[in-house]
Amino acid sequence: MSTSPTTPIQPNPLPLHPSSPTETLPGTHITLEPLAPHHAPALYPLISGPAAAPLWTYMPSGPFADLATFQSYITQHASSPSAIFWAIRSNATGAILGHTSYLRIDSANAVVEIGNILYTPALQRTVGATEAWYLLASRAFAAGYRRLEWKCNALNAPSRRAALRYGHVFEGVFRQHMVVKGANRDTAWFSMLDGEWPREKRVIEAWMGEGNFDEEGRQMRGLGEVREAERERERGGV
Repeated sequence: MSTSPTTPIQPNPLPLHPSSPTETLPGTHITLEPLAPHHAPALYPLISGPAAAPLWTYMPSGPFADLATFQSYITQHASSPSAIFWAIRSNATGAILGHTSYLRIDSANAVVEIGNILYTPALQRTVGATEAWYLLASRAFAAGYRRLEWKCNALNAPSRRAALRYGHVFEGVFRQHMVVKGANRDTAWFSMLDGEWPREKRVIEAWMGEGNFDEEGRQMRGLGEVREAERERERGGV
């Protein structure tokens, strides 16, 4: 946190600009690869139809009535001049399970947002879902960014829970912040700072470690338990 308006900060971070080469980010459970139009046909069956309609409730676009419309949506995001999108591929099956992105890339102030996240049911509430966030958070802080943002519709309870679960701090609600699909959106804001990242990185890595899951993939300790244990360790209790 700032203590003086004249306190110097670290040099500007490395760029995270859409015009920069976007690399593949490999993980243990999933891999993030640059979003491209060819991902649309594989992803469409998982995000279309009545059963998938809830996926789009809080998204700025969708649902999509046909593959051609969805293909246009993916192509637009893949070539965005202001955001960087990745497809999320399962390492176990090779299936495309969603997409995620950097938004509001503000390199002058070293601020970036992880957003426009689409997790299909096969990805939701899995280690891979957490790992997708972790890979982008790691990349941003390694590049020198000071503030990682998460924003969502204030009514989107699952997204708000996810932000807190990952270690973001709730900052408040911007009332009547946006109009989305013709409806008002109050926006809940969350952030994580570079000084908070080292602890949260340890927490996420400890939770994702093989020793925290049994042979059937069930977690031994929840992420909140791991975080509390880390805080206790920092206090000198362990």
